[in-house]
Amino acid sequence: MRLIVGLGNPGKEYRETRHNVGFMVVDEIARRHNLTLAMAPTQVPDAFLAKKYGPEPLLVAKPLTFMNRSGDAVAGLARYYDIVPGDLLVVVDEAALPFGRLRARPRGSAGGHNGLKSVIDRLGTTEFPRLRLGVGRGDARRDLADHVLSKFEADEQPALEEFITRAADAAEMFAAEGIEKVMNVYNPGATDPD
Repeated sequence: MRLIVGLGNPGKEYRETRHNVGFMVVDEIARRHNLTLAMAPTQVPDAFLAKKYGPEPLLVAKPLTFMNRSGDAVAGLARYYDIVPGDLLVVVDEAALPFGRLRARPRGSAGGHNGLKSVIDRLGTTEFPRLRLGVGRGDARRDLADHVLSKFEADEQPALEEFITRAADAAEMFAAEGIEKVMNVYNPGATDPD
């Protein structure tokens, strides 16, 4: 079984912000498979979770802790469901990538991302796949935290749905075929799958 966790912040005020693209991807996967996200078992700290049954079972989750404590829920889910790091995909926003760009990696540092830092700290390893979703940096004079906690600009809105759809496609490809396939198809410079 594989686990896809989209990181974000809980609460209405954060719902459509750049920081919550991980949540948007999990919501899209749940929608595609008619899954209902519900509270995880009580042994797991604060997370919404849905499970897809069948020949290739899949878990999708959204931690309900704030971004900088995402690792509590991710580590709890991994322990409870006996998920090894290589079968976990963490989906996060990435200000260093242009809006709409995807980048998959099998492992790596937090790269300044507080959500990834928390996951690394709680799992005790950097050896888990991650899918970074480019949300752009915006005006360099603007505080980065303000930028990622802002909503997408009007000129980005038309492309946002397609961006989330591609990211959900990539996450589902991870679940079925692994991170190497995702990297070959979706990373910058990779050939288009069509």
